[in-house]
Amino acid sequence: MNSTTDKTESSQSASIEIKPSARPCATTCTHFVSVCDLTPGRIETLFETARAHKAEPSAYAGVLSGKSIVMLFEKPSLRTRVTFEIGLARLGAHVLFLDHTAQRLGERESVKDYARNLERWADAVVARVFKHSVLLEMADHSSIPVVNALSDLEHPCQALGDLFTLQERLGSLANKRIAFVGDGNNVCHSLMLCAAMLGVDVTVISPKGFEPQYAVVREALRLAERSGATIRISNTLETIAGHDAVYTDTWVSMGQAHQVGLRQDSFVRFQIDEEVMQRAGEGIEGGAVFMHCLPAHRGEEVVDEVIDAEYSLVYDQAENRLHVQNALMMMLLCGSGE
Repeated sequence: MNSTTDKTESSQSASIEIKPSARPCATTCTHFVSVCDLTPGRIETLFETARAHKAEPSAYAGVLSGKSIVMLFEKPSLRTRVTFEIGLARLGAHVLFLDHTAQRLGERESVKDYARNLERWADAVVARVFKHSVLLEMADHSSIPVVNALSDLEHPCQALGDLFTLQERLGSLANKRIAFVGDGNNVCHSLMLCAAMLGVDVTVISPKGFEPQYAVVREALRLAERSGATIRISNTLETIAGHDAVYTDTWVSMGQAHQVGLRQDSFVRFQIDEEVMQRAGEGIEGGAVFMHCLPAHRGEEVVDEVIDAEYSLVYDQAENRLHVQNALMMMLLCGSGE
């Protein structure tokens, strides 16, 4: 049964409804703008491909030979850019990176015209943007796959990598529980949705006023009804006991620099230290593991003793982004996973 114990009303507006992209692309899979663009079955198949790719990457060399992928980034990136560029190169694809940090999509020409041009030359678009609405507009006008490499609403590639990493470490996701501590942001949104699809219980622990968007919580609850997962929204670390994984993220995301003072005052009580990890692992064989999408602000949302501990999966998460994203791109462009 699903639960919203300790739920508080979010002050964030549910301005965008979470739903699969409306217009299918010309290949065998839809766009990947939201985690909800995949079914639980497709995610499991994608994980199987990622495991095979990680075990023997040379077996997939040249799979995307002759394919051209355009990467449009409005925001800086280390893990997302490197894992996509190197990963796609290993598959034999040609990658063109277009830096939009100085000029956002839609400023020089409309997003529609941009998309309709790119579909004539490229086989897929990977976009990292400020506004999720830009991705939706691009997908609506594109006959080639559009992949969300981060938006203000979701970070679906991160969520796939995270759940894959957790499954790799724990052996199975059955009856597992994740506690996400911190801002109910894009990473939290996609993690919650993906976990709900796969039957993993999630407790989001945020300061009042920083909970995940209501529309996302509502969709996660709907997905959890199907999978049997439990979704909880809490405002206190007292609810952290009994979780297999503790996940946190930076308190201040890109574009929120003006909120530094407010956020630090609100989040200081939600820092992940060794005591919190011990409490989280109560009743869990082997204790809880720690997760973070990076970059981390050491000494703020997490202390060194936790992020550098043997139970920390942060570098595994970063590595597995490459394998999961390669599996995703093969699914989109080759029909793998049907």
